[in-house]
Amino acid sequence: MTDSQAAARFAPCHQRVFHVAVAGNPNCGKTTLFNALTGLRHKVGNYPGVTVEKREANLFGDSPIRLLDLPGIYSLSARSPDEAISQDILLGRAADTPRPDAVLLVADATALERNLFLASQIIELGLPTVLACNMMDLLKQAGHQLDLDKLSSRLGVPVIPTIGPRGQGMNAVRESLEAACLSDAPSPPRRRAWTLSESAEREVRQIAALVRERGYADERSADGAALLLLSEDSKAGDGDPEAPLRLAVHEAQERLARECGEDVTFELTARRYAWLREIVDDCLNRSVEQKRSMNDRIDQVLTHRVWGKLCFALVMGALFYGVFALAEPLMGYIQEGIGWLQNQITAKVSPGLLRDLLRDGVVAGVGAVVAFFPQICILFLFLALLEDSGYMARAAFLMNRLMSRVGLHGKSFIPLLSSHACAIPGILAARTIENPRDRLTTILVAPLMSCSARLPVYTLLIAAALPLGATAKAGVMFTMYGLGIVTAFVVARVLKGTLLRGPAPGFIIELPPYRLPHLRSVLWVMWDRSKLFLTRAGTIILAMTILLWFMTTFPRSKEIAQRYKAERERLTTTIVDEVERTDQLAELAQRASADFIRHSLAGRLGLLMEPAIRPLGFNWEIGIGLIGSFAAREMFVSTMGIV
Repeated sequence: MTDSQAAARFAPCHQRVFHVAVAGNPNCGKTTLFNALTGLRHKVGNYPGVTVEKREANLFGDSPIRLLDLPGIYSLSARSPDEAISQDILLGRAADTPRPDAVLLVADATALERNLFLASQIIELGLPTVLACNMMDLLKQAGHQLDLDKLSSRLGVPVIPTIGPRGQGMNAVRESLEAACLSDAPSPPRRRAWTLSESAEREVRQIAALVRERGYADERSADGAALLLLSEDSKAGDGDPEAPLRLAVHEAQERLARECGEDVTFELTARRYAWLREIVDDCLNRSVEQKRSMNDRIDQVLTHRVWGKLCFALVMGALFYGVFALAEPLMGYIQEGIGWLQNQITAKVSPGLLRDLLRDGVVAGVGAVVAFFPQICILFLFLALLEDSGYMARAAFLMNRLMSRVGLHGKSFIPLLSSHACAIPGILAARTIENPRDRLTTILVAPLMSCSARLPVYTLLIAAALPLGATAKAGVMFTMYGLGIVTAFVVARVLKGTLLRGPAPGFIIELPPYRLPHLRSVLWVMWDRSKLFLTRAGTIILAMTILLWFMTTFPRSKEIAQRYKAERERLTTTIVDEVERTDQLAELAQRASADFIRHSLAGRLGLLMEPAIRPLGFNWEIGIGLIGSFAAREMFVSTMGIV
């Protein structure tokens, strides 16, 4: 169907916006399908927990269907913030989001039974649903065949085969969503295809009636909502508006525990999985020959308790070596371009404050930061390759034992690693951690990781203090990043031993299959992250650079100006040799600049704080750099370029 045909179908109701929630397990290709359907370029990655913020966009073309990309979750049991958010949205209880008119379920066809657990919960909520079986190419490579028509019949929803990265099946998904939204007849309550024990069914009916009575859910979703409530922690806090409902659920759970002798959550999960296993066995024709896959053979090395950690250290070492060795030539070209631009300003702009501002303030300050752009790009390129290949989840698995010893959860690895790019997405990614204490600990230590804004500062200090080769510089850089990690681990250990004390939870993580990184996706992620660095250079750093130039220029001392003017005239008239005269004048200009800065407002602030920072080995000039770095860490480099 073309965009014009779709627009014609929606013409009678074009004023209404149809909301469709996109739901699925982590790492099932949900965001890839979201991008393909909307034409956007949100970040995707081959590890769990990539979607960490609210994303909305219309279907590509002139369509009134608006997609909402929900966080990747394994169930709707509301044991984590992501699950609670998704449940509230699907039940229409989210304050800032209308209840969806339909749901696009994305399932990994290679792990169908696990993915259908969430799908079945959402289908039971009564919303019009379309199931996209993604990664069908990988299923075919494994020698399996899926009967999509039979699966659709068993679940009672349309099932569309898709291959997200190639865009296959997107037209069929779009047409199915349009049909679901255009249907005028409300979908009748679905009869659940699997059953519980007689006593459990009785409690479900009673909770469903109470749910309808209290307006917690409508007729279509009452049964599904009752099942979700029975599988959750039903304890209600003081002032909870749903306390009566929670109390009724808690009493039902206790009655079932006494009658059945087992936890109701266990029965609900076991019965649901038994039904799903029956569906998968009926619809999926598995290959008779089950060979050990290439993934398993690679994992034997990369997840080995010894070789795996050695490989991890080599990967990290290669990353930091590449940041130095590959970026150094590109940085040289940028620095040459900055020098050429300064010379052009000197030659074409009349002497005065404007020329000094442009040459010594804007170009010198911003240019000193922009020169490190190749390093930022290479860092994000390496990280994107590791994410897209599937290695990140293995790294989290390897680091779990070490992190548990310092009080951190294994799932903290991904947020802390993301904090090496920027602490903000790292903190957002921490919401995938279920335990509140572990989540808060991760959030508190994430800013201690060395983010990309510190990379130019480290590079400047290493280059200035240690005239070494690229390999040695990479080792020093690795140590600097390691110090941040060690500091974070120490703080986490103290927090978990005092304020946030609690039992250590278990760690379960999905190991996605290894995949060849998609070049377009990797380059887009690299650019999407790196351009934030340029944006900061063109906004915050530019504004702060101009402010710092004024602070290092004013007030002007006539006495210092006259003294150095006389000295300059003396050197010009007394030194005959041109080379010697040029060197002497350059040295004089440096001394004059230092004296002017010392007398300026910035210099006075630096001298004021020098007694406090001198025990650290810092002088007043470093103090000025520290003042600038309060606005942005990379401003230290820009400030030192001016000072």
